[in-house]
Amino acid sequence: MSIVEVKKLVKKYPAFELGEVSFDIEEGKITGFIGRNGAGKTTTIKSMLNLIHPESGDIEYFGKSLKLYEGEIKQQIGYSTGTVNWYPRKKIKDIVSIVKRFYSTWDEDAYRKYLKLFELDESKAPRELSEGMKVKFNLLIALSHKAGVLILDEPTSGLDPFSRNELLDVFGEIKKEGVAIFFSTHVISDIEKCADNIVYISKGKIVCDIPKADFIARYSKEGESLEDTMLRMERGDFECAISC
Repeated sequence: MSIVEVKKLVKKYPAFELGEVSFDIEEGKITGFIGRNGAGKTTTIKSMLNLIHPESGDIEYFGKSLKLYEGEIKQQIGYSTGTVNWYPRKKIKDIVSIVKRFYSTWDEDAYRKYLKLFELDESKAPRELSEGMKVKFNLLIALSHKAGVLILDEPTSGLDPFSRNELLDVFGEIKKEGVAIFFSTHVISDIEKCADNIVYISKGKIVCDIPKADFIARYSKEGESLEDTMLRMERGDFECAISC
């Protein structure tokens, strides 16, 4: 079931245009958002959060328009741009005691559950955490206020391969709870390992919004990795219909 619908989103800059971007995000699924740098991934994500204002289009969460119900919707969204610089010397438990006041949906049991799952020590300060654990801390905050959708912009950027794999395993556990995960990345192997669906953007336009298995069946040549396929497509060698 689609719980996020992006409809004909247009955002214009002097040197770039996001052109009628449309796609869905499904409940309990991991959707990988792929495309080369400058393709429009971050512009799309910021529009989805009303951090920038598109010229036209609409975004709906849980069947409600973001324009009309922004405050209510944002109570149910978790957002991260990788690592966030929290107060570096404050203990996690002190940061949480402040943050949870902003969310009417804060669930202390969920907080304790994910604190244990992520193996975070709340007596530590952010400056004492590895880059991977900082990302987990961001996810801990999002999941503790019952976020139904996680929107993550390059969440694995800067992480070593072990930490990336560990985080992808966490995504797999989270989606079992029915949470929709939408994340952009330039590390295509991460998409290959964990994504259920792929949204592929190129030059400000959506090329595909389909299940990963269908993407591979339609676009990949025999023996190609997902990264090989994307690189070939970016060179203009589609050998198939441009739109799915």
